[in-house]
Amino acid sequence: MPDYTIKALTSETFDDFAALVERNGGMFAGCWCTKFHPDRAEEGPSREDNRAFKQRLVAEGMAHAALVYDGDRAVAWAQFGSPEELPGIHHRKEYLATAGRLPDYRVTCILVERRLRGQGLAAIALRGAVELIAQAGGGRVEGYPHDTGGVRKKNSSFIYNGTRAMYERAGFTYDRPKGLGNCVMVREVAPTRG
Repeated sequence: MPDYTIKALTSETFDDFAALVERNGGMFAGCWCTKFHPDRAEEGPSREDNRAFKQRLVAEGMAHAALVYDGDRAVAWAQFGSPEELPGIHHRKEYLATAGRLPDYRVTCILVERRLRGQGLAAIALRGAVELIAQAGGGRVEGYPHDTGGVRKKNSSFIYNGTRAMYERAGFTYDRPKGLGNCVMVREVAPTRG
């Protein structure tokens, strides 16, 4: 088993993130995982426009993610941020109608290098996001995985935020359904001491 490391997405690691996206032919029609961010009017019709938009958000501290590295190569990532940074979640109207309170952080997207899928890297990316959230002060964290009932019904490329079972193994608990086939998972993350 390789010795994976976690690094935060920053201006210094952006090129590693970009290489991961480009090696995999982009993320879901070239969105560069910008769909969940506000102010998408800047987002353009091309992958290059979306890359530049994402790069600007990272430089301004408005886009966060845990990058999973195998040596010096980023092979997976998990995007996280506050609801203000990532308001554009799927099934938002239903979500807001059933929310008791908003989380401090949410995990909105996980991407694993195509050739390495099915090896547990999504779980490592999720764990990395939780660790970075703890370093940032912790709080209530939500994720919105696919609730497959333990049966993989979809191609892994369509499971953009992992599965309920993966979140349960990472210490999250089921809160409620969200849309068809997704759910809200919650975890209280303590701040890292020291």
